[in-house]
Amino acid sequence: MSSAIKGNILTSAGWIRGEVTFDQRVIAITGGGVDPALNADDYIIPGFIDLHVHGGGGKDVMEGGDAVHTIAAIHARHGTTSMLATTMTAPPEDIDIALAGIGKAAAQRGKGEARVLGAHLEGPYINSGKLGAQPNYARSAKLADVERLETLAPLKLITVAPEIEGHLALVKELSDAGMRVQIGHTLGSYEDGKAALENGAHGFTHLFNAMTGLHHREPGMVGAALAHAQYAELIPDLLHVYPGAIKTALRCIPRLYCVTDSTSATGMPDGEYMLGRQVVMKCMGGVRLPDGTLAGSTLTMDQALRNLVGLGLDLAEASARVSTYAADYLGLQERGRVAPGAYADLVVLDRDLNLKAVYIEGELL
Repeated sequence: MSSAIKGNILTSAGWIRGEVTFDQRVIAITGGGVDPALNADDYIIPGFIDLHVHGGGGKDVMEGGDAVHTIAAIHARHGTTSMLATTMTAPPEDIDIALAGIGKAAAQRGKGEARVLGAHLEGPYINSGKLGAQPNYARSAKLADVERLETLAPLKLITVAPEIEGHLALVKELSDAGMRVQIGHTLGSYEDGKAALENGAHGFTHLFNAMTGLHHREPGMVGAALAHAQYAELIPDLLHVYPGAIKTALRCIPRLYCVTDSTSATGMPDGEYMLGRQVVMKCMGGVRLPDGTLAGSTLTMDQALRNLVGLGLDLAEASARVSTYAADYLGLQERGRVAPGAYADLVVLDRDLNLKAVYIEGELL
């Protein structure tokens, strides 16, 4: 049985004032072109896609088991319709447990949950000198290691520090095998970043954070991203990256997209929570280790959208950066857009950009 909703609909051809009809997928869009500023109707935009999610609702991906289902439900209530459950640098047995849980969640979406597309393997193939909030279980990788892990869950993204011995070749092997490789948690130089891109890397993990910064004589990994990247992820909680730096990245990287890097503290009161094997503290809107290091975030994608609009982006561009570009990055043509044949992953917003309704594959939350 099909459903229909009316409002200002954001399509690839622009805004249409009319009706979208759907079941699990969009059936039809009817209406005419419009400037939404000229009416008071709701906005209907693509559901949010978050490619970097560690936790939520008191649960951490590294717990394994059913934790990912709880996390997917929390984020769905904030408009995230599909996501990648993200691991941390940890002992091998912990990563196996986490991926087993992700694999089960990816195989079967629960009612009221965001679609878990697979895993973002953020660790352990990173530089121990740029751990950020990750514990020091960093190690180098071989293709066979990654292939074994992919038997546990679909690995959609893999973060790699390319300057580690053997990793540049690994980047090419993984890319040739059809995996998306991101550069992150790295002490690499501008030259390391450029070489990684030339060998098949496609993006950067939480741009600016846990990587060598930009200096005019040593442009670093940030410089490589700003000069050469088509895609990169960024955390727009306004704590991880200064607004002026976000605007710099928006001018330089055509398909910069946003992630939450959210932790178990997301949607929870202030207090102590777990991030992998580490205790973190939520307070003053952020999550930190005892030494003050930022340890992921409590950001949700609806707030990410509002933050982008607050920085001066129009709603259509902000929507692309919390949805469409992430879908394109993973090659998902049936998500991240309101179009006939695409999954009915829809978010309805009021005029103040507050959520009114979320549809995941046609299901109203």
